[in-house]
Amino acid sequence: MRDLPYYILALVLGLTAGFLEIRLEDLLATALFVMISTMVLGYLRPKSPWRWTIIVGFCVPLVRFWAFAFRTEHASRAQLWESGLGFLTGIAGAYCGMFTHKVIHELFHPEGRQ
Repeated sequence: MRDLPYYILALVLGLTAGFLEIRLEDLLATALFVMISTMVLGYLRPKSPWRWTIIVGFCVPLVRFWAFAFRTEHASRAQLWESGLGFLTGIAGAYCGMFTHKVIHELFHPEGRQ
């Protein structure tokens, strides 16, 4: 239950990334947004950072398919497939956030060291 706000934040960031993909139609901007979002989430909750990649990264193709099915925004097959590329930058961001959390914890909280 204490991770519920972080799951909600991940869902909101993922949906924002999806709508950013729809509005801008720029894969680089979406990929950077996904990477920064998962990096922040990986830093805030470093245990199992892959879950942030799945939640945030899955929302981008979900929003793209939603726009294709229910709105008048037609996308090519390539755009539908490339919307899933946020998983790659999401993995990098989540694990970078996790490692940053561990490094900062080791540097500034050395209570476990001799």
